[in-house]
Amino acid sequence: MKDVTQLTDGWSLLHDGESLPAAVPGCVHTDLLAAGLIEDPYIGEREKEVAWIGRRDWTYRTEVAHDSAHERTDLVFEGLDTAATVTFAGRTVGTTRNMHRTHRFDVTGLAGELDVRFGSAYDEADRVRALTGDRPNVYPEPSQYIRKMACNFGWDWGPTLVTAGIWRPVRLEHWSTARLASVRPLVTVEDGTGRVEVRLTVERTAGGAGRTLTAAVSVDGAGAEVSFEGDEAVLRLDVPGARLWWPRGYGEQPLYDLGVTLRDADGPLDSWQRRIGFRTVELDRSADEHGTGFTLVVNGERLFARGVNWIPDDAFVTRVTPERYRTRLAQAADANIDLVRIWGGGIYEDDAFYDACDELGLLVWQDFLFACSAYPEEQPLRGEIDAEARDNVVRLMPHPSLVLWNGNNENLWGFRDWDWEPALAGDSWGEGYYLGLLPRIVAELDPTRPYTAGSPWSGSWDHHPNDPAHGTHHSWEVWNRQDYAEYRADVPRFVAEFGWQAPPAMATLRRALPGETLAPDSPGMLHHQKAEDGNGKLNRGVARHFPLPEGDFDRWHHLTQVVQARAVAAGVEHWRSHWPVCAGTVVWQLNDCWPVSSWAAIDGDGRLKPLHHELRRVYADRLLTLLPGSGSGSGSDAGGDGDGDGSGTGAGLTLAVVNQSATEWRTSVALRRLESGGGTLHRAVLDVTAAPRSVVRLPVPDGLVPDGASAKEFLAADADGLRALHFPVPDKDFAYPRPSYDVGVEPVPGQGDRVDVVVSAHTLLRDLLLQADRFGPSAAADTGLVTLLPGEQVRIRVTGCPPVTEADVRAALFCVDTA
Repeated sequence: MKDVTQLTDGWSLLHDGESLPAAVPGCVHTDLLAAGLIEDPYIGEREKEVAWIGRRDWTYRTEVAHDSAHERTDLVFEGLDTAATVTFAGRTVGTTRNMHRTHRFDVTGLAGELDVRFGSAYDEADRVRALTGDRPNVYPEPSQYIRKMACNFGWDWGPTLVTAGIWRPVRLEHWSTARLASVRPLVTVEDGTGRVEVRLTVERTAGGAGRTLTAAVSVDGAGAEVSFEGDEAVLRLDVPGARLWWPRGYGEQPLYDLGVTLRDADGPLDSWQRRIGFRTVELDRSADEHGTGFTLVVNGERLFARGVNWIPDDAFVTRVTPERYRTRLAQAADANIDLVRIWGGGIYEDDAFYDACDELGLLVWQDFLFACSAYPEEQPLRGEIDAEARDNVVRLMPHPSLVLWNGNNENLWGFRDWDWEPALAGDSWGEGYYLGLLPRIVAELDPTRPYTAGSPWSGSWDHHPNDPAHGTHHSWEVWNRQDYAEYRADVPRFVAEFGWQAPPAMATLRRALPGETLAPDSPGMLHHQKAEDGNGKLNRGVARHFPLPEGDFDRWHHLTQVVQARAVAAGVEHWRSHWPVCAGTVVWQLNDCWPVSSWAAIDGDGRLKPLHHELRRVYADRLLTLLPGSGSGSGSDAGGDGDGDGSGTGAGLTLAVVNQSATEWRTSVALRRLESGGGTLHRAVLDVTAAPRSVVRLPVPDGLVPDGASAKEFLAADADGLRALHFPVPDKDFAYPRPSYDVGVEPVPGQGDRVDVVVSAHTLLRDLLLQADRFGPSAAADTGLVTLLPGEQVRIRVTGCPPVTEADVRAALFCVDTA
């Protein structure tokens, strides 16, 4: 039987003639941090101080002693970052130039010193560029010339920290006769019977050539086996009564153990185990009167995808543990998210990521790793990309959560709109990958899943790549140049990216910028703002709705959080109300890789922004929203608790009752036209029945529509504990009363670090927010933005809380106040 020697201990990093302890898996930066030779590049502006690391060569070394009676010994690296020469016992056994694939070298009979020498990623990229010629790129770094995590070279939310190292496990595999080289389970289900077709490839030693081998597969008590003399075999079995795996919110996530064994007449040789789930997945791209659809269909159920984009959770990806994956993905599930798109400028994540998604019912949209650049299609890149794609398709295909392969991020759009074509002058730029190589590989290796050529992509060159009426759409004009009300200007078939920035939590800023007097344009704040004109866009977003605070960082911080949450809610509420024409939204983005002002709902220290709590509301199965006119044009803006503010309501208002649950929703919606002081001007009740997975849209009666010329009226809609609000004018023009409220602090019995903060409103309190992390870095509140009417009360549970007083709480409470 094959046996394995893990090579995780005893490594050293050679640095300036010294030998430092090294962690494997790990990288140069984290080893230098551990040795105290560099300071944390996430703090202040220290990122600049470590730029030299990515331009140096580095060597990792260990001594390997092993004693095996097997015929063959392989040295297996699951991930080398990136351009490396591997020397074992004085012999060069291989070279690598791809972070995203496994490398295997025959080292039979070798023992002694093992060196892995990493060349500078910049030098490797320069060598490739010299061979292929220049290609356009959104960023001034050479990420498209090397198969490495692109955002290592910096992004509009990430630092430039160009890593090197043994970033995934390394081991020796000792084996005889034959081993399992590739196992591909094709898992389907039909009429309650699960079907598993296992296609496997073996590698043989010289002594194993021609020998009869037997492969066996088992799932849930069912089994099959086959004997063969070549290098490939196919096994098929049925699992009667297989329980379906469902996305979260649609059903359960049963998983089954799949085991494969290989043996010969003398006994077992190798084995392989994974968990699988039985489900079907389709992508409906049918043409209709609205254009070309893009609807995920799982087990025959058509879905409105409630998604987020995922980036690497740390710029140093080896620091992301299985526990951290689980925490972050559980936070996604807690926000009623059911789809996570792994963006193409990062990595194919660790198996622990996909395992957690399998268990939590989170659908995974997996980009192939191409982003915002023109990529040469010549060697040496083409062969590496072929091998990388095959490696990762086979590795990830057992996971039922994986439902879509995507060819690239924004490159088809970039070719059309970003002036690439003249610069390319006929050179290759990646189209052959996205429309040729990658779909062929997916069709060959994983035909059970759909493939799309890119995001955005309209399905063919017959339409603009980012045409909202066809396929997937990225909505960035709104953040870049417009007010978020403009999300209502159209109804894309599927919104794969859109978002709005805000800074991280205050405790995160204080940790990352120690000693700095915080201001939007203070040195550390500007360094931790990587987007082009990011602060300008933040300020313009605030100024459209509020007087821009001058010299009041706390108020600026609160208002940027408010606008971020409102902006994303405006888009989601509008697009959800147009189901099934629009079949999904994927918010940019769930997470951050370091402390930074960004589009994330969870900041770089893992703290939840108000946006995270708002996603929980707007992605819930049941949602009320008030939309101007038919809900498809511009006008007032959605926000916290379904809030809106804007200008003009000449076209009236629409009440949308969104029911994504599996059961009918019968409810009575109480509509109240209110004055700013809290008095009721008009009231009505609408009885509504929304069928499962449906949307009901009703006009708001004229007598309930607030006067568009008034600064003192708004509309509230309430049903079953849900609320939507509409304000006819921007906040800066609305006659808000001066906020008045009582605060109570109630310890939770038996839980010393938990308290309930109770706020009782005497006046309208718009977008009230408790920034609990101001109490201490571990304190967190379970509630985000909430709007209270006079006489209403909210109870906010705070965990990780030190002893606090009413004065402490009032200092951490913020609400909209334009007085």
